[in-house]
Amino acid sequence: MNHSLLDLVGNTPLVQAQKLIQNPNVKLYFKMEGHNPGGSVKDRAAFNMINEALKRGEINKDTQLIEPTSGNTGIALAMIASVFGLSIELVMPENATKERVQTMRAYGAKVRLTSSDVGIEGARDYVEEKVKAGGYYMFNQFANEDNWKAHYKTTGPEIWQATAGKVTHFVSSMGTTGTIMGTSTYLKEQNEAIQLVGVQPTDDSKIPGIRKWPKAYLPKIFNPSKVDQIIEVSEDEARVMAKRLAKEEGIFSGMSSGGATAAALKLCETLDEGMVVSIICDRGDRYLSSDLFD
Repeated sequence: MNHSLLDLVGNTPLVQAQKLIQNPNVKLYFKMEGHNPGGSVKDRAAFNMINEALKRGEINKDTQLIEPTSGNTGIALAMIASVFGLSIELVMPENATKERVQTMRAYGAKVRLTSSDVGIEGARDYVEEKVKAGGYYMFNQFANEDNWKAHYKTTGPEIWQATAGKVTHFVSSMGTTGTIMGTSTYLKEQNEAIQLVGVQPTDDSKIPGIRKWPKAYLPKIFNPSKVDQIIEVSEDEARVMAKRLAKEEGIFSGMSSGGATAAALKLCETLDEGMVVSIICDRGDRYLSSDLFD
């Protein structure tokens, strides 16, 4: 039984919605990404980005890694860097929850906080300046093909197998867009008819993990032709649904999972029949110091 922690990344369970869904002709399943060892869907991309860069010889134990993050990717990179014995600096806005910062530091990462006024875009700019000045290697999750390929290799095949090919719709929050790009590419190869649904916040909403990027910051890995439909959700809808998930389904997760679930339920109401799979991105204990569950 010589298992590495890295063997635990992926193969997360699918759980069927029991109470939230109102349409009797549609089955809704949640892909439980909080079951990854680092507690979120980002373990998949972090492992693939680090592993592939090591294989190509782009990085080694002497490389100073740096990456901007709003949270889950940073935790995943910190965890996987610790397993490989790599040093990493993570840069995030100062309004990130305390748990995120503490978790990254616990894994041995250096954490730098940037002004919350400029958000994740400011953290991205800071890192790009450091990389330009030399001496740092950035994975750049927003433009890194190994981000979406992680989901092409794992998330897509897992959903296809677990639903015995019966999945009709896949719903995913869009941040870096890696999850939806990779899963879409795989599922469309199996069955063109499967609908890929992206979730974005309404214009005035701030939902951690779900973004509507300004054009200059749009992830380079994003290909709009791989998304069939975009459903917008408000911050209020995402908050309410995160609480309902915990109270009614026993699923404790963050606001982006609430947003994806709100979108999935809107979708389910419009369908005559189908099997919908929606991503539960992470676990709710990352948000206890925020006001999400107050």
